[in-house]
Amino acid sequence: MGDESYFIDQISKTIESEVLTEDEKGFNQTVIYGNETDMAGIIGLAKQYPMGAERSVLIVKEAQHLSRTMDQLESYAAQPQPTTVLVFNYKGKTLDKRKKLYKEIQKSGILFESKKLYENQIPDWIENKAKSFGFSIEPKAKFLLAEFIGNDLSRIENELEKLKLIVEDGKITPEIIERNIGISKDYNNFELRNAIETRNAEKAFRIVHYFGQNPKDNPLVMTLSIFFQLFSGIIVYHTLTDKSQSNVAKELRIHPFFVKDTAGAAHNYPLKKATRIISLLREADVKSKGVGASGNVTDNDLLKELIFKIFNT
Repeated sequence: MGDESYFIDQISKTIESEVLTEDEKGFNQTVIYGNETDMAGIIGLAKQYPMGAERSVLIVKEAQHLSRTMDQLESYAAQPQPTTVLVFNYKGKTLDKRKKLYKEIQKSGILFESKKLYENQIPDWIENKAKSFGFSIEPKAKFLLAEFIGNDLSRIENELEKLKLIVEDGKITPEIIERNIGISKDYNNFELRNAIETRNAEKAFRIVHYFGQNPKDNPLVMTLSIFFQLFSGIIVYHTLTDKSQSNVAKELRIHPFFVKDTAGAAHNYPLKKATRIISLLREADVKSKGVGASGNVTDNDLLKELIFKIFNT
């Protein structure tokens, strides 16, 4: 159960493929969907005995559609059929931990709460997933992939599976990401953030110009969110007494890889300046929504104005 469907699907697929042999699956494995059945039918199937096998497997996918009737499972959970492996994929929801059903399942079965990974956990997850596919990925490449796709683990896995077919020397580089996934290794929010951190105005405006030519791929709301995260982190960094890499990474919830960049950015943006920039970001966000903006101003115009103000604050 939980918000991260990827892990729910992975566990379910493993049970579906590994518990029974191919010969046993014909009579003893059933997959049904929560929006096509009811709890009484599920319990009836779960109570059946296996045929020619030690156990049967019943997987209920999209079980969140049964949320209103889940409590009907309580009596079965108290005395489950020992030869039945009953699996519920309860996506986007969690059982109420105060209720008896939750406690009964804890006694007789296994509850797995699938939580979304934090953004700072995604790059390492990408690296480990790449290793499981038999290749490595350069640091910049994994951060580019994380920045481009976000925390959609299923999509990340699909992209890595595609890359697995074309990687020749066993390593994914930013150039491979650029050629095969459609993100520019030089013109993206990852590089724009770096330009702001290092106060490289020429690089920043070059990227913003590219964004203006490709507005659909580079929405202003995403860039503002990354800037807000950057300067909020800088403010927190200034308030920390313990500025060790591990503590900064923990307090800012960023990957240790970025701590050095954050320290450099904090040097370039003292506390008062970073605080003023947060106000500039809020102002740009309001203008992007049509409040206080004069004339036919594009999002790219607002971004150019914002970056000019950041460098001249």
